[in-house]
Amino acid sequence: MELSITIRQAYSEVDELLEMLTEEEKKEIPQKLRNFFKEEKDSTYNKNIKANIPIKEQNLKKETLAIMAALYLKYWCKDEAEKQELLEIFAENEKKYQEELREKYNPDSIFKNNNKPKKIEYISEKKQITEYKESVFKRIKKYILKILKRFKT
Repeated sequence: MELSITIRQAYSEVDELLEMLTEEEKKEIPQKLRNFFKEEKDSTYNKNIKANIPIKEQNLKKETLAIMAALYLKYWCKDEAEKQELLEIFAENEKKYQEELREKYNPDSIFKNNNKPKKIEYISEKKQITEYKESVFKRIKKYILKILKRFKT
């Protein structure tokens, strides 16, 4: 499966964020997963994430934030109440996203905006039907071919 450039750039940002973690935090994420991010990242993409600036102000890709949220939920979040709270937030965000999609692509609302009468112009031209007759030479040629076919059979 070919990964998109955006996903590879997100993997680059995730890899860079993981490198900023303490060794204890890094060990909680499986080595295989960390290697995956290293191998699949866009090696030409350089984000330069600063440790002293909050993540919200880093202008990271939404894919990066989603991956980091999933990593936090799966590996770093130890409290069950906090996990449930995060899952509720994720569910609420998904619900909002689905509502936006439904509103944006709802066929009823799409056609409501297009109920304006459109100006249709009818162009009427008088056209005559012209009857084309075969030329005399074509008729003679057909007649001769018809006779020749009778003699062959």
